Amino acid sequence: MPERIQKILSARGVASRRRAEELIRQGVVTVGGVPATLGQTADPETDDIRIEGNPLPKQETFVYLMLNKPRGYVTTLSDERGRPEAAQLVADCGVRVYPVGRLDMDSEGLLLFTNDGAFANSLMHPRHEVKKSYLTWVTGYVPGAEARLARPITLDGYAIRPPKVELQRAEGGKARFLITIHEGRNRQVRRMCQAAGMQVTRLRRIKEGSLSLDDLPPGKWRYLTPDEVEKLR
Repeated sequence: MPERIQKILSARGVASRRRAEELIRQGVVTVGGVPATLGQTADPETDDIRIEGNPLPKQETFVYLMLNKPRGYVTTLSDERGRPEAAQLVADCGVRVYPVGRLDMDSEGLLLFTNDGAFANSLMHPRHEVKKSYLTWVTGYVPGAEARLARPITLDGYAIRPPKVELQRAEGGKARFLITIHEGRNRQVRRMCQAAGMQVTRLRRIKEGSLSLDDLPPGKWRYLTPDEVEKLR
């Protein structure tokens, strides 16, 4: 079945979709001997798709795993500043996988990886509103700040849904919340807290959809079970 070429390359583990678009722009991807163009579709079963003259790899066995990302690791697959990459922590899984969404360098916790492009895109698409829960440590807390934090605000021109906010503890100007959001805007929880007059000092994602981080140690990963994958779908 015809699909966009960048999606095919991503699904076959050649590159992330963004990187696949760069390869197409560079003219190193061909279909039937002709350089491909962005937005072009092809059928990987019948069309001769090549990258730098090499045939398209055969369909990989899909892999799904969860990493407990420590602080200090970026989720990009190629960092121009040479910072530690979360993908390095799952390199021993045996296949090339890429992160599902992002978790910024100063944040930690549950981060999914896969080589199934369709699965990743379905989780990241805004219309599916996959819930994500974060333990959030803040300074600048005053009584009643949780009510301000739970109000709907606009980020990047987008009105986010009201988050679920649970105050777990508070002492002086410090507090810890459990915050559940439905979207995944850039640094969303940090920006929400800032808008409520608080500064995040630590952020740990502990749930995504039906998945929980539980007792997975920092820096370690595990495969998802078939049941876990099916529930995420």
